[in-house]
Amino acid sequence: MGERMMAGYIAIAAAAAVVCLVAIFAARRHYEKRVKETYRHLLETLDRALSGKRGDVRFDESMDAALTERLNRLLRAYDVNHDAAGQERDAMKTLISDISHQIRTPLANIMLYSDLLREKEAEGKGAALAGRIRSQSEKLDFFMKELVRTSYIQQEMISMSPSMTDVEEIVDMACQMVELAAMKKNITILRNSGDERCCADSRWTAEALGNVLDNAVKYSDEGASVQVETVPYESFVCIRVRDFGPGIREDEQGKIFQRFYRSDDVRDKPGFGIGLYLVREILGKQGGYVKVESEPGKGTTMKLFLPRYEELAGGNGPERYL
Repeated sequence: MGERMMAGYIAIAAAAAVVCLVAIFAARRHYEKRVKETYRHLLETLDRALSGKRGDVRFDESMDAALTERLNRLLRAYDVNHDAAGQERDAMKTLISDISHQIRTPLANIMLYSDLLREKEAEGKGAALAGRIRSQSEKLDFFMKELVRTSYIQQEMISMSPSMTDVEEIVDMACQMVELAAMKKNITILRNSGDERCCADSRWTAEALGNVLDNAVKYSDEGASVQVETVPYESFVCIRVRDFGPGIREDEQGKIFQRFYRSDDVRDKPGFGIGLYLVREILGKQGGYVKVESEPGKGTTMKLFLPRYEELAGGNGPERYL
């Protein structure tokens, strides 16, 4: 009798254990399903937040509802700050543009009047003073341009809108920027730009090429030449600028595109180390890049690569800022 009772108790205990295990397994399955559902909902909410959309808040006491609500608050705060930053950037851009324009006009007049005065006073003290006025005006003009370029970097105000354009147009604008400086040193710019097309922001790409040409003219000897040539490749168009100046040491070729970097070899030349940094950033934001080939005493070749197709440059999407 005792053995039968013991066997019955064991059977009941075993059945109870099975029921408990089933209950635990079911509870675990339910818990895992709920956790997965919570994670899925949070991932969906994060995806909506990253795409700039609001998440749907579940009005209950669950953790995912609380997280979703806080994500929405964070997104709203980001929108407010982003809009304020955009307005501030646009206001600063307008202010810098207005100031530079207002300064450029009287400065150009001062340079013109100093030239006229120097022509009228061909000899004597008046001519010397006119020459000093002209020299100081040129320095002021240089520093103003560098200040504007530095402000563009610091305020992240260089907006890029790539579109299909003629490389010849970019080369034309860039050559016009350095035409006067080249004439003063009797430097000839030899062009062979062809009829290639690329996908780029023509205005800012001309600024980048102008910086490269400006360096080529600045570091070339009197009466030298600078070569500008277009070389088409399968996916890119290369604008190659070659000068016959002092060249760049190999250990410095990876540093010249850093912001504010200047070699000890060119400390006697005017500049702040901004131009080539802008070149790299402007091209990079359009899907392009820049390379340098140089050897001390044998000149420098800068290669600016621009995408030939819209898909390589990001197409005509929204403006991108540095």
